[in-house]
Amino acid sequence: MFDERLPTKVWVDALVRRVQVAGASAFVIQSGDVSRGDILIKVADLSGGGRVYAPRTNMDGERVFVDLAVQGVGPDEQTANDYIYKARERDRDLWIVEIEDRDGRHFLTEPIETAL
Repeated sequence: MFDERLPTKVWVDALVRRVQVAGASAFVIQSGDVSRGDILIKVADLSGGGRVYAPRTNMDGERVFVDLAVQGVGPDEQTANDYIYKARERDRDLWIVEIEDRDGRHFLTEPIETAL
């Protein structure tokens, strides 16, 4: 879950804006609960590569994002799409944002963990 003071929709809107300002594209594929929905970020590099990032709370209680490629989700776009499809079936309040960027940038300001 995200910062208790910041609704998920506001966080998603800020991410989309960061992506657009940098010259890439971002699409909200599915909107979840406006204030407390969970989120998945898919990054497509437009050459068949794809990664999925999911929020977690680390041992210090801080929000981080985990690159799910370490759990076998990606780095190809089809595997990322399959994971997202299953996640959508499990959680209808899930926010899904797809970023298309030739450099594969995620634009997240939170720390990224690559191992669990």
